Amino acid sequence: MTGTAAGRPPGHGTAESLEEVRALVEAPNAEALAGFRIGVTSDRRSDDLISALERRGAQVLHAPALRIAPVAEDRALLQDTAAVLHARPDATMITTAYGMRRWTEAADVHGLGEDLMAALEASRIFVRGPKARGAVRAAGLNDAGISHDERTSSLVDLLLAEGVSGATVAVQLHGYTDTTQLARLRDAGARVLTVTPYRWVKPEGSEEKVGRLIEAVVARQLDVVTFTSAPAVDALLSTAHEMGRYEALVEAFGNDVVAAAVGPVTSRPLEDAGIRPLMPERYRMGALIRLVVEHLSENRIQRVGTALGEVQIRGRSVILGGRRTDLSPTPMAIFRALATAGGAVLPRESLQQCLPDAPGEHALDMAVSRLRQALPDASLVATVIKRGYRLNV
Repeated sequence: MTGTAAGRPPGHGTAESLEEVRALVEAPNAEALAGFRIGVTSDRRSDDLISALERRGAQVLHAPALRIAPVAEDRALLQDTAAVLHARPDATMITTAYGMRRWTEAADVHGLGEDLMAALEASRIFVRGPKARGAVRAAGLNDAGISHDERTSSLVDLLLAEGVSGATVAVQLHGYTDTTQLARLRDAGARVLTVTPYRWVKPEGSEEKVGRLIEAVVARQLDVVTFTSAPAVDALLSTAHEMGRYEALVEAFGNDVVAAAVGPVTSRPLEDAGIRPLMPERYRMGALIRLVVEHLSENRIQRVGTALGEVQIRGRSVILGGRRTDLSPTPMAIFRALATAGGAVLPRESLQQCLPDAPGEHALDMAVSRLRQALPDASLVATVIKRGYRLNV
């Protein structure tokens, strides 16, 4: 059956897309991410993500690793489309809503729109999730099946269950080619055609920005880095290799800096590198933002009772009585050590380990002096003569 599915009014969004929009525009807690620094690697829709994070109090370092090439520049897409029109596939896999829309828009621009719609209407369409289904139905088409968990592997499972031996299957890729799933189709006897409606290129000046983000991760100057596409992950890791910082980057993600991926496709190259990212149950940007807020609120805010009231350590910030100050890495390392000790005296030798290259006692005295000057109240740090320092509890 063609036409708008189930009488759904044109432009009626899915529940998931409405949820995502609400998460991005709802009045947020302006202090939810106060003190935290978050890296953003996306290009498309980065303004929405950055705005949502900043409205919650975060400082954002934006380093778009890749951008999507304009349709007019993508001759390969026209070649892919021509192959599909010639083959008249028996089945078509649509993996992303954006890819479906971009494919049909590009076909229209080059006078192939009607032919593409005819080919897709004659094909059994399988979709990877509700967003892709919404885009297919918005085009006046129906799907024959949907993956239960929005994974390409589950979508391939559906086709293999029906049998693809001798069939032609068109697969709309999403910028990241899952060669394993394509191989499963070919091994089952299918002739596989691929269409890539969007291809990734490096934005102007991206290498310098990505380099700064990598150095910020290695120096533990970021709390979270968000990823919304697998190619962006690959670009970041490749740049780290070129800089000789790959192992240091992976170590930082493994111990101190959190990687947050929007879904399983995006998380896969992180996992392949030995990095275990946060990932929301619903693969949406709004859900990713909520997960970041929840994780940092539950795991990265240190609260300590002192003689001056409760102190909060949030990322690189110290908050006392509503007054907030940002600390540079070395003073923050000293203050975290004192806060963790909970009022116990930390020997000078122990605190020297918080300094770069663990220099001598004079350097420690200078660092503690700078820490006191930066804190909301200098008396938070007490000197214990001939022994060391402690938090004023």
